[in-house]
Amino acid sequence: MPAGPAERAAGEGGFTLIEVVCVLAIIALVAAILLPEIPRGTSRSRLQAYALEIATLLKADRNAAIRRHIATATEIDAIGRSVRSGASARAVRVPNDVQFDAAMASRCNQREAGSTIVFFASGMSCGGVIALTRLGAGYQIRVNWLTGGVEIVPLNAL
Repeated sequence: MPAGPAERAAGEGGFTLIEVVCVLAIIALVAAILLPEIPRGTSRSRLQAYALEIATLLKADRNAAIRRHIATATEIDAIGRSVRSGASARAVRVPNDVQFDAAMASRCNQREAGSTIVFFASGMSCGGVIALTRLGAGYQIRVNWLTGGVEIVPLNAL
């Protein structure tokens, strides 16, 4: 037989406000602990933005070398995950979740090139390739040694 209104009031027919508040507080506490642990990696669009920033920096260094009639060296620090302009104070730092690889000439203009891409007053360069990859997506920033031209090439899924 179903319980009447008087019996429901005296019995346990539902949740009290304090029980609901306690459950919500526990959920909020667990969320506050777990949310920072959820990985927030670099998105594909942000990876492309890093490639564009690096290409823009390289093009600016090439243009500065032509305009100033002097060689300009762009520093590539694969360990520090950064590219630093030789013509200005600009630098691009890539986050740790992005794989950063660089292939550059060991010698350029009869000198050790080290970890630089040198642009000459003629527009030519020592050339090099910088690769940024993350989770199968990636981009190569290629510097042509003959023309000094900079291009971004998307990489196929790895």
